[in-house]
Amino acid sequence: MRQIKLAFRTLFRSPFVTIIAILSLGLGIGANAAIYSMFNQMLLKPLPVSNPTELVNLGAPSPKPGSQSCSQAGSCDDVFSYPMYRDLERSQQSFTGLAAHRGFGAAYVIRQQAESAEGMLVSGSYFPTLGIKPALGRLFTQADDDKIGNNFVVVLSYSLWQSRLGGDPKILDEQITVNGKSMRVIGVAPKDFTGTTMGSQPKVYVPISMRAQVEPFFTLKGFENRQSYWIYVFGRLKPGVTLEQAKTATNALYAPIISSVEAPLQKGMSDATMAKFLKKKVTILPGPQGQSSLHERAKTPLYLLLGVTGIVLLIACANIANLLLARGANRSMEMSVRLALGASRGQLLFQLITESVLLALLGGVASLLVAKLTLTGIAAILPDGESGSLQFALQPAIIGFTAALSIGTGLLFGMFPALHSTRPDLVTSIRANAGQISGARAANRFRSTLVTVQIALSMSLLICAGLFIKSLMNVSNVDLGLKVENVVTFEIAPELSGYDNARSAVLFHRVEEELAAIPGVTGVTSSLVPLIASSNWGNNVHIQGIEEGPDTDMNSRFNEVGAGYFKTLVIPVKAGREFIPSDAAGGARVAIVNEEFIKKFKLGSNVVGRYISNGSKDSLNIQIVGIAKNSAYSSVKDTVPPIFFLPWMQDKEIGDINFYVRTSLPMDQILKQIPALMKRLDPNLPLDNVHTMTQQIKENVSQDRMISILSALFASLATLLAGVGLYGVLAYTVAQRTREIGVRMALGADSSRVKQMVLRQVGGMMLVGGVVGIAGAFALGRIASSKELLYGLKGYDPVVFVLATLLIIVVGLVAGYLPAHRASKVHPMQALRYE
Repeated sequence: MRQIKLAFRTLFRSPFVTIIAILSLGLGIGANAAIYSMFNQMLLKPLPVSNPTELVNLGAPSPKPGSQSCSQAGSCDDVFSYPMYRDLERSQQSFTGLAAHRGFGAAYVIRQQAESAEGMLVSGSYFPTLGIKPALGRLFTQADDDKIGNNFVVVLSYSLWQSRLGGDPKILDEQITVNGKSMRVIGVAPKDFTGTTMGSQPKVYVPISMRAQVEPFFTLKGFENRQSYWIYVFGRLKPGVTLEQAKTATNALYAPIISSVEAPLQKGMSDATMAKFLKKKVTILPGPQGQSSLHERAKTPLYLLLGVTGIVLLIACANIANLLLARGANRSMEMSVRLALGASRGQLLFQLITESVLLALLGGVASLLVAKLTLTGIAAILPDGESGSLQFALQPAIIGFTAALSIGTGLLFGMFPALHSTRPDLVTSIRANAGQISGARAANRFRSTLVTVQIALSMSLLICAGLFIKSLMNVSNVDLGLKVENVVTFEIAPELSGYDNARSAVLFHRVEEELAAIPGVTGVTSSLVPLIASSNWGNNVHIQGIEEGPDTDMNSRFNEVGAGYFKTLVIPVKAGREFIPSDAAGGARVAIVNEEFIKKFKLGSNVVGRYISNGSKDSLNIQIVGIAKNSAYSSVKDTVPPIFFLPWMQDKEIGDINFYVRTSLPMDQILKQIPALMKRLDPNLPLDNVHTMTQQIKENVSQDRMISILSALFASLATLLAGVGLYGVLAYTVAQRTREIGVRMALGADSSRVKQMVLRQVGGMMLVGGVVGIAGAFALGRIASSKELLYGLKGYDPVVFVLATLLIIVVGLVAGYLPAHRASKVHPMQALRYE
């Protein structure tokens, strides 16, 4: 306790320097804590279930001829067909349970209140495999999933139970409506459980055997079709069974089903593809974090940002190490007296380390505020779909990480100064210098090396930040092929609220008419697939005059759109015509294709008038009536795919749609009018995703924005800290060389030569640090480019490199000029009388 009190007194003898040190450490540690919070939640934090390390994720590899439907839970290489899942579930011996799940859009009505949210279709083994207990009632068992289409039961999420029902236990056995079907509430999921897919927060859980009831477009045949892949599967290993053993045993079951049951179903497959089909094996990977494509997407950006903040912290530590070295040199007399009075070196080391760790802990306390502000900023950048499942408050794990990091940094930056300040030759060194402690050459070299490293790291970070900003500019300047300004979009799904197909079509037309009647609205249209929302719908297409071989790629993206779609979104129709209201059910079927469609299938110039089919190869019953210019489909950054457009008015089974409203009104005004209009048409129909298309674009490139903004902020912080460090070293060096400078001036050196002497030292450190930093930035840029984090760049950009170099030179000159100017003003007589 005495040593802690002494450490406090010592630190606050120079309060300004101590406060600067605490702020520097607070910024460095806080930035690390914030990014680690994201890293921990997205990549490390296990599901809140029993023994999550026993969970594994199963994947069904390609080739997969037929239809594939994948979602946020993972890629299309992960999904199984329903029959294959049931086959494996019945026969497997390696797992205590094998469970399946699939997200769906849910519109539910509870006690006369309607709302839309995410839902989760789960097998009866889902909750037992996870090993979780209900907060109320019970969870699903195998008996709740034994018959297809006959299990009208539902489990509510804890958040829904609390927010909509106030935790009312009487909800048990009540009937609620989910997508138009009445279901009995049998239980509530536990408090911390939000499903097994990060980025998804289901409010209701429904047996997977009820998919045809809650998703009208899905038919009972989908449960029988082995060429329809849509289920995600995970399992829990039995005690004593290793992952490799489970993989071997599962594939021993999988291979015979593939060869004897599924291979005969494949039609038109080449011998080479059939050989691959017969050899494919189930993949089994650790799954303590659940199943989510967000894990893979977030991995590289988070590793990058964690590395950047680590560099910032190293620069802050270098500054504090320099500060403690300077303070140690000034305390050399104190240390020598303590040694002379009988103190051991170990006691002095412990005291000095206590001071540095205390300084770091104070910085750690300050870092909690920095971490909170950084997390708040990240929450503002991320789209709602990704941020909703994350926590941006300071969790106990983050506070523990901050404490550990603070102690670690205290030891890191305090060790060398403590060892140097208590070296055995200290008394001899003091006697030799007659009390003038200029510091050993080793300490001077160490201080200069630290600053040179800071410059190199800052240069690398500045260049990388510049590359990410340039990449974001490239993304922002992408020609989307359409105009999104002054356009508002929203989605409605009347089929989920009990509408049949005929009523849905009538409602869609009514909505278009009502929207068009709003003063200031200049165009209204619609589409089945939401535009630039990371949604991809594709299908094989057959084209008049195109020969198809066994492995011919005839797949194309498609969309079903409303009349005036291309006019409203300002997508030029280069040949033929736009869709019109008369392109309706009962009329001649028509399509519009984009330029990439023509290019992929080598259709040449005579395209308008050809016939295609997205069903039977022999029907060819859809006539191409127009060619549209290439325009963005699912992503801002992705290459425009081949697309064929159909009028949704000719689809008799469409049950949900996205509207687009172009207006001259202020955006906030139209955003208020749309919900009021929809409430007037049907107050029980939920309205989803009401926002501007400009917001949609920002959400689509949210990862690019987050990396660019955070890397720029952290690089600026690193440069500032490096500048402070450079100034501190030079100021200390000038102070210690006061007598030398006085002698030089007494012997005839003028102020300009003294400035040159100091700036020469700056130039040396800037040159070495700059070269190393540029080399490091080049390597980091190549890595970022290979990970597809840079758009439109090869990992380097001359303009960015030059601007970053000029900026670091300016910072170095400013940091070096002040001590140089002070040195040039030294009076020779004062310097010679110094101490």
